[in-house]
Amino acid sequence: MPKPAQSGEGADLAAPLYARSGAAAYGLSAEQFAAILDEILRKHRSQTSAQSSAQSSAQSSAQTSAQSASQSSAEHDAAFCAGLRLEELALARACAAGNERAWQDFIGRYRQKLHSMAMHITRDAAHAAELADSLFADLYGVNVRDGVRNSKLMFYTGRGSLEGWLRTVMAQEFINRYRKQKRTVSLDEKTEEGVQFAAPVPEPAYASDQRLEAATDEALAELSSEDRFTLASYYLDGRTLAEIARTLGLHESSVSRRLDRLATGLRKRILAGLRMRGMSHAQAAEALETDVRDLRLSLRSRLTQDSAATTFPDSRKVPAQDTSDGSD
Repeated sequence: MPKPAQSGEGADLAAPLYARSGAAAYGLSAEQFAAILDEILRKHRSQTSAQSSAQSSAQSSAQTSAQSASQSSAEHDAAFCAGLRLEELALARACAAGNERAWQDFIGRYRQKLHSMAMHITRDAAHAAELADSLFADLYGVNVRDGVRNSKLMFYTGRGSLEGWLRTVMAQEFINRYRKQKRTVSLDEKTEEGVQFAAPVPEPAYASDQRLEAATDEALAELSSEDRFTLASYYLDGRTLAEIARTLGLHESSVSRRLDRLATGLRKRILAGLRMRGMSHAQAAEALETDVRDLRLSLRSRLTQDSAATTFPDSRKVPAQDTSDGSD
């Protein structure tokens, strides 16, 4: 169960939102709900602090006072919290805390939907049941660590619909299983097939600009979980547009437009981040020509839940040129 929030943080914002969330029906007190909001706010602030610091450093002290900055931050926090899926957030966190009424409501709303999602992804009834049941176990929190249930629902922040978040989590679980299956062939089997194992070649030490790595990390951190999944599936796992479309329940053309939009948006965000870090437009544009494999940043760990590699496949790189935006 969440700890009570510190005074002046989530508590002040939670008061008018607590009733809207319906958290009381699931045994969450106002203090516990405030602690949840406080936790989500801290994560949100940490993701935006680098950009805010860069912007504020470009302004003179005469332009921005401490009082106005504090007021702006408070207004931003209030708007951010008001925009969360409060009722779904309360349901998810109450389930993670072990509230049986919340879990029964969750099953009633999402059990059939999760099985339908799994069937849509796997196209096989047995595999779909296995995938859905495995995810339910992770959501319920059958594993206990230090007396606390380890539920995936603790990672839901209310920034998008709970159904959409569940779809992304299930798709990621399916991809994780796919990766594990690809690694199940033993060394003996490979040797019997005549595979020759070359000695590992040391990676060269690249001297990439740390400003590019910081701007790239900042831009990736702002993406939604579904956008990160889409990028990881296409650029890291080499999955086709058709496979990604089937996994997410979208049309193939929608996935193509989303990838174009994400590539264009990332380029703009990274350019802006480089400009805020002191580069000229020409220097920033030149920095973007860097091969992503030269970055010291772990792109896989940023885009996916597991970190098995730190580069894009050799055959594909993030598009470096602008493309026309498209809606999903």
